[in-house]
Amino acid sequence: MADARRPTVALVTDAIFPYHRGGKEVRYHEVAHRLTEHADVHVYTMNWWRGDRVRKERDVTFHAISPLLPLYVGERRSVKQAVVFALACLRLVFRRFDVIEADHMPYMQLFPLRAVASLRRKRLVATWHEFWGPSYWRDYLGAAGRIGWWFERLAMRLPDEIIAASQETADRLRAHLGDGAAVTVAPNGVDLAMIGRVAPAAERTDLVVVGRLLDHKRIDMLIDAVALLRKRGLAVSARVVGDGPEREALHRQAADRGVDDLIDFRHDVRSQEELYSLLKGARAFAFPSEREGFGIAVLEALACGIPVIATWAPDNLARHLVERSARGVLCEPTPEAFADAIGSALAPRDEQQATIDDWVCDFDWESITGRVAGVVLA
Repeated sequence: MADARRPTVALVTDAIFPYHRGGKEVRYHEVAHRLTEHADVHVYTMNWWRGDRVRKERDVTFHAISPLLPLYVGERRSVKQAVVFALACLRLVFRRFDVIEADHMPYMQLFPLRAVASLRRKRLVATWHEFWGPSYWRDYLGAAGRIGWWFERLAMRLPDEIIAASQETADRLRAHLGDGAAVTVAPNGVDLAMIGRVAPAAERTDLVVVGRLLDHKRIDMLIDAVALLRKRGLAVSARVVGDGPEREALHRQAADRGVDDLIDFRHDVRSQEELYSLLKGARAFAFPSEREGFGIAVLEALACGIPVIATWAPDNLARHLVERSARGVLCEPTPEAFADAIGSALAPRDEQQATIDDWVCDFDWESITGRVAGVVLA
């Protein structure tokens, strides 16, 4: 920046940690606090908390610019929430900032933010967590998917620069924007120091899975796999950490399959310390998801030194992390194949001291924040 004062970064995202838990929320939580070493950081979001609309947490200032509305209607993102939050982003035209760094989901807010940035003659940077494309939009919305794809295709042309959460997402963006597009890869990360000091949970389990309870996370396939293993004479316990729209349906499925005694649902985990402890308390991490832009939960499991079981589903980009691991297991996205993979991962030969792949150290949040700062503060 040209002047001597510290630059001011406006981070715009509709959902924040710990009120809403997911990969992008954890990313913004970790990056925002570390980014304060380089700049003043202001987060503009929905009104997730009680009390004043402006609050400070450590060195980060949070601003509630819109009312709190549900992010989802059933399995799908709420159009009403997206529109209300997008309109609220126009408030930034009256705020002081040197650069806007915006979450790309749910796309609509990028349009008013582009207008604000242009009026204020400032840069707009967007973090792209995953690329959907026309085929996925069609599966997601049917005929109306063409409208969704139109929004995504236009939205990706609005930022001055894009930060992609994975190399694969960057490649998909460049395929539509051209090889010369300003796209920089800064993946999700882990807090290696915290992981190192957290002890394993006292109550152990064979498997653990972490994620929002949404249809595409395919927790139903994990439950079916556990039921298949019981029929084969192998009682495998599993802990499901997370919450979401599929919560009640998954509880019913576990009871219907006769494995509710093997499935421990944990909807109350709020801190990273507790999450890491539960990961360390498992023999393996199960990740049946069919769509991931990165898969931060997989990275966290690998950093905790436990084997990871995932599928080859084409839109599950977390598979690229799993295939790099010496203890990763990939399989076809079917209950039968997943059950076989679980049996392989839990075989006696895998009963060894937790080991961490050397390359995982490259994903420490300190390093990732440095990459983000290099783009945002350029």
